[in-house]
Amino acid sequence: MPQMSKVELYAAIRRGHRAGMTMRELERKYNVGWRTVRKALNNAWPEPRKPLPPRPSALDPYKAVIDGILRADLDAPRKQRHTVTRIFHRLVEEHGANVSYPMVRRYVADRKPQIAVEAGKAPIEAFVPQTHPPGMEAEVDFGDVAVRLAGELVTCYLFSFRLSYSGKAASTGSSPPPARKPSSRATCTRCGCWAVSRGAGSVTTTSRPPSLRCWG
Repeated sequence: MPQMSKVELYAAIRRGHRAGMTMRELERKYNVGWRTVRKALNNAWPEPRKPLPPRPSALDPYKAVIDGILRADLDAPRKQRHTVTRIFHRLVEEHGANVSYPMVRRYVADRKPQIAVEAGKAPIEAFVPQTHPPGMEAEVDFGDVAVRLAGELVTCYLFSFRLSYSGKAASTGSSPPPARKPSSRATCTRCGCWAVSRGAGSVTTTSRPPSLRCWG
């Protein structure tokens, strides 16, 4: 079985359970323990990985010194700001630090943007978590596919439909009209939504395309 991400594994376990597989069968099929199966059935999304506690470093006594240098550089002319190499040499020469250059470089790369945000001189990075209540939203997409019908290569439309909450997906195909019209893709979308929703036994309140270019 190909390696799956944890999100894909959870979706596969939930699909198997809906198909009537027992927990023991799911454990054997996906080579996981009962705890993983139970978590997948209780929640469509895996729990975020817990951050590891920071390990002690030889750089710890000098982090405040580096932070002070980086804060002073915020108001210094561009050509007078410290490079990583200059910071490293100052730690060794002025403070007798027994640290490596890569250690200083990694810390400066992580800490420099944080200090700029703390000083109000850089935008704060943020994200909006997505929530998908059951039965409320689905993603739709479509495109042209070439299929061989009765020995002849024909271009058809392939419509894909995926429920955002459960990850359940379905597809349907249709042949385009002889002459393409501007509304042919919209017609394909409406027919595809109707056919897939009818097969699933329900409809969602919202269907959205993952890429607007698909709706051209």
